[in-house]
Amino acid sequence: MTALSLRRATEADIPFIMETERKPGYDQFIGRYGVDEHMAQIANPSFAYLIGEDDDRQSLGFVILMDLNRRDGNACVKRIAVSSPEKGVGTPLLAGAVDFAFLETNAHRLCLDVVSGNLRAQTVYRKVGFIQEGVLREAALLPDGSRSDFLLMSILRPEWAARRG
Repeated sequence: MTALSLRRATEADIPFIMETERKPGYDQFIGRYGVDEHMAQIANPSFAYLIGEDDDRQSLGFVILMDLNRRDGNACVKRIAVSSPEKGVGTPLLAGAVDFAFLETNAHRLCLDVVSGNLRAQTVYRKVGFIQEGVLREAALLPDGSRSDFLLMSILRPEWAARRG
């Protein structure tokens, strides 16, 4: 894995984001938006769209953070996706987004929910320091109409700070 850097997404990144969130199999685990919704959220200060790039400035994945302006400091990872799974991009991409949340915003708690069957994502989240808090029973509606549990996970600012040394 080459070095990964993060930058704020622009409207020019929306085609990459939409293509990535529509990769085969991703519909089981992540949502997708249309152009208008992505454009509105990129412009919304409570969201941060982050693009992970390699040394050649090739886009490798994206993270959408939301609720960044909440007074209580409870922010959320709305979506994370990589263009090529199993290449070692997910962990540094998420770690960079967590750093962004705690360095650039007043977030105290960064949470996410993950479909219980998405073991690859759960492994990445735990590597970065997220801890499972609970289960949202049958909260996920899968493309085939079946239901799955969401696992609620979070990392707190003091936990992040301790991991950074």
